[in-house]
Amino acid sequence: MPQHTTVAPPTPPLLARLLALVESHRPAFRQQRTFHRATALLVGMLGASARHTLTQALIALGLIDIDWSAFYRLFSRARIDLPTLQHQLFASTLANAPADQPYVVAVDGVAFPRTSRRMPGVGWRKAPNTAPFRAGLALAQRFCILHWLPALEQGWTRAIALICLPCFTPKARPAAAPPMREWEAALQALQTLRVALDTAGRPRQWIVVLADGSYDVVELWRALPHHTALLARTARNRALRQLPPPSTARGRRRLYGDQAPTPAQWLQQRRGWQETSQVVRGHPRRLRYRIEGPYLRQRAPLHPLWLVLMGGEHYRRHGREKRRDPVPVLVSAIATADGGWALPLPVEAFLVWLWQRWEVEVAHRELKSGFGVGAMPCWHREGTIRSVQWGVWAYGVCLLAAYQSWGICGGPRAPGRWWRGAQRWSFRTVWRSLRAAWWHGPAFQARQPRTPSDWAKKEAWLGAMLKRIAGSTRLEAGGSSDPPCPWPVRSWSKEPKSRIGLLPREQADRFVHELCVSRCSRRLAGSRGAGRWCRRR
Repeated sequence: MPQHTTVAPPTPPLLARLLALVESHRPAFRQQRTFHRATALLVGMLGASARHTLTQALIALGLIDIDWSAFYRLFSRARIDLPTLQHQLFASTLANAPADQPYVVAVDGVAFPRTSRRMPGVGWRKAPNTAPFRAGLALAQRFCILHWLPALEQGWTRAIALICLPCFTPKARPAAAPPMREWEAALQALQTLRVALDTAGRPRQWIVVLADGSYDVVELWRALPHHTALLARTARNRALRQLPPPSTARGRRRLYGDQAPTPAQWLQQRRGWQETSQVVRGHPRRLRYRIEGPYLRQRAPLHPLWLVLMGGEHYRRHGREKRRDPVPVLVSAIATADGGWALPLPVEAFLVWLWQRWEVEVAHRELKSGFGVGAMPCWHREGTIRSVQWGVWAYGVCLLAAYQSWGICGGPRAPGRWWRGAQRWSFRTVWRSLRAAWWHGPAFQARQPRTPSDWAKKEAWLGAMLKRIAGSTRLEAGGSSDPPCPWPVRSWSKEPKSRIGLLPREQADRFVHELCVSRCSRRLAGSRGAGRWCRRR
């Protein structure tokens, strides 16, 4: 008997790495079937072409005629141990983070827009898409996400989400998580990361945190874990104090020195600035900076801070004048062996890392607009939190698999001929590569069902196909039981009106519907004569 000699194609490295990473998160699930459901949802989220809801993920998997309750209970009940899930994702990054180098992370808050006032955790916030002179309000859920920034490659890096914690406002709808400020959620995430590094045998490894101005809070400076340095943008009128002078007199020791100049006053100084040239995001840039201090803040006399000022610049790009404003930054000071204070990083590396905080904003845009995190309308008090945290984990594990497979500036070439592609890959490239890898596999081969031979069966077959298309594209089927036209219709002026006017109302409606279905079928077949459409009554 002849044997099959066909060799199965090898699994692409990106897909193999992703499956290996997902398999390493098995301890976060109590049962094997729960793990399989979560893995299937990850595949469904990557394959869904419409909104990234739980329903659309199951439709993408073809799981239409089964009970969906078990998938919904993944988030409404404690089927997934989310702290363990996030810890396993952090542990997967240690292979690419040397122990003798600082572990650089960035923390920032993100608001996932919602449409209902009754959803747990929803509160009012400033609408981002309104004019600054007439700001509006929007409903959203606020979370705090901690991202890992891998080592720089040609001045590029990526923000890989590791830890996601809810930080709902006090006036938000009650949820399973208590109200919390952004800096409190960030502190909790940093403490979790510090404990994880200590458990991994790296108690002396420094954590360098990049943050914006909302984390320049005295309580956060005072409560930072050990071997943790914070780089936070500060206000230009920030009140700072000098270090207290040494005193040998008896009595209470002074906690603060004299009043120090504000960052705005230092920016007005023309002398004392230094320049360096560094590669940032693939381009050499001339950076102006000055370092002052160390200083102290009120109510934090035991935590000296460096004041680093990055000068602004004027430049031209594509024939237009551009301007970059100066930025003052407060940095945690590290005690040296001789009793002095130093920066947590060398000056050149420190300035380049300050430019990389914008990677967090890029990640948040991909999370909401690209991957669709926050689109699941979960109404359970705990499910509304777990669904977002699971979506952030799915986004992070895909990026980590791509980084471990391609690096920062690697990746496949752009499919078009007119563009060579960007210097580094994007999340869209990862998404496209994973879909291509799955669709080329034998388990995800697209199959075209054959057309039945009976005309009555053809009508039912075409109606079922159109209903499937309308469901996957989120179109409403209307009140009629007949399948709707899934494309916009314009006019049927070419059809003779007398042919329709002489028919009864029901037969005329039936004729228009059959005409619509026939033209939609030609559209599916790629017919060039399907440019005009009939208008449904």
